[in-house]
Amino acid sequence: MLSRLKKKIYEDYIKLAITVQKMEKDYLKMMKNKYKLLNDSLLWQNACNNRIQSIIGHTLINILGLDNVPLHWVKAHEGDFNRISSYLEELDYIAKKFIEENILLIILKNGGIARGIYPCPGCCPMGDLDVLVEKKHFLKAHQVLLYHGYHFEFRSPLEEPDIKVAEKSGGAEYWKILANGNKLWFELQWRAVAGRWIRPEQEPSAKDLMGRSMSVSGTTVRILSPEDNLLQVSLHTAKHSYVRAPGIRLHTDVDRIVRYQLIDWNVFLKYVLDLQVKTAVYFSLIIPKALFGTPIPNEILVRLKPPVWKEKLISSWLKKAGLFNPDERKFGKLRYLLFNILLYDDLNGLWKAVFPDRMWMKERYGFKNNLLLPAYYIGRLKDLLFRRIS
Repeated sequence: MLSRLKKKIYEDYIKLAITVQKMEKDYLKMMKNKYKLLNDSLLWQNACNNRIQSIIGHTLINILGLDNVPLHWVKAHEGDFNRISSYLEELDYIAKKFIEENILLIILKNGGIARGIYPCPGCCPMGDLDVLVEKKHFLKAHQVLLYHGYHFEFRSPLEEPDIKVAEKSGGAEYWKILANGNKLWFELQWRAVAGRWIRPEQEPSAKDLMGRSMSVSGTTVRILSPEDNLLQVSLHTAKHSYVRAPGIRLHTDVDRIVRYQLIDWNVFLKYVLDLQVKTAVYFSLIIPKALFGTPIPNEILVRLKPPVWKEKLISSWLKKAGLFNPDERKFGKLRYLLFNILLYDDLNGLWKAVFPDRMWMKERYGFKNNLLLPAYYIGRLKDLLFRRIS
């Protein structure tokens, strides 16, 4: 068991090593000297615990030179490079098949970063690809995936394997064994975030996102505009409570988008304020700024900052949970529930999230009689309180 001080030394090195790759001589020299003071086995163990072996591996290759890096780091990076490259090749193929059916596809989150923003696929470890289509194209896209060898199946046993139910909820999951033997999980969504605690009107519509999206050169794949991209990964990070799996790796998404894309911060701020997600986005920005020095303007953080009591309480819970080791238990059931409640900007927003309007409830749950509305509200409340709390 590592002492608290020793643990901090390794975590501090990891924070430096997973920031955007730097090639300045002073940085390389500093990282090389720090590495010499570490036990490589313990660094490897920490990297594995945080699912970032390939990222650390790339950094060590830059620092030490390929011939001087222990083989396990080289293999980790090569493995993820080949695996993610095969995912992106499949993505290009599916996007082309979608476009033949007049379906535009946006690749989200880490997949979008790997495909159109960050230069090294090996430093973008991920377990699946998440894509966004307009709701009107959802069922047709489902058929295209089945035709091209995908199996419709949810990873979670809590999900109902019915495509009509999946369409109502916002997304479906599929898997396929690629030519190189890799298994790819593919998430098809018409909701950009699809969190249970996110109000329907808080999510930007797929249609609007499509209209502002950008093409990836040489492909039919599209990625979100820089402002939409930053907002989407910020909400996704909040959806994972900032500390749950994949843990610290989540925060590299914000860092890479801010460093590699030109953000119009006034436009971004307007989107956040319009959707009433100041609190959730604030912590998604302040954490990578603290971890990696992500260049997020202070004036933006000031505009998003929640009340002092709320900031202190959420910060203390995050500190206790820890940003490292995402497979550890982070929250008890009650604290997890309260944590999600605190991410709302106000009580009115929370009320609307728990009890959406009648039309949304009818569409989501598939009933017509208004007299059934109270029963479905009770069912929704039970779902929010008890489903997937872990």
